[in-house]
Amino acid sequence: MFLFDRKKMEMVTPDRALPGRAQPLPTAETHFISGLPLKSPVPAGMEEAMFGMGCFWGVERKFWQRSGVWLTMTGYAGGFTPNPTYQETCTQLTGHNEVVRVIYDPAVVTYGQLLQLFWENHDPTQGMRQGNDVGSTYRSGIYFYTDAQRAAAEASMAAYQERLRKAGYGAITTEIVPVPTFYFAEDYHQQYLAKNPGGYCGVGGTGVTCPIGLSA
Repeated sequence: MFLFDRKKMEMVTPDRALPGRAQPLPTAETHFISGLPLKSPVPAGMEEAMFGMGCFWGVERKFWQRSGVWLTMTGYAGGFTPNPTYQETCTQLTGHNEVVRVIYDPAVVTYGQLLQLFWENHDPTQGMRQGNDVGSTYRSGIYFYTDAQRAAAEASMAAYQERLRKAGYGAITTEIVPVPTFYFAEDYHQQYLAKNPGGYCGVGGTGVTCPIGLSA
């Protein structure tokens, strides 16, 4: 039986959050794998998505390996502290989640297929943790850019909840909210597992498949 610090399992309130800073933190200039500028604008015809599903090192690799994904980047979102550092987020006093922002070509990979990747590669029933990674920084989250993304996310959650229930899992705890401010993570977090192939990856699924064919 796992014993977790209850304080890490609770979301910090705005009045207790760390103050942060006005200036963005420096990060990588280019994507380690593709060489594309990490802060590239979204090309015409492409779309954005954002997900939180545990330690962002492993999560980002899941998405950059997907055909149709043009660019990935790690960062912090969904909290209260402006421009937080990694060390600050680890205190669980910023409210941020470790997230991956994705720019993708919907002619090659649909938003529904990205949702399938999201659901099948972590356990969305664990609340403020993912496996042994504990805290609000590891919560499950879908951050939608459009009403169509919100509708697709909510439909996929309802469908996947039924599959999970039949497999003996509890209620999904994933937050589905409008895309919050995205703060780039530090240079060494970008494409971490490409730079460190033997590095830690705590991302793992339930083994329950998500219905295919859900798309925005």
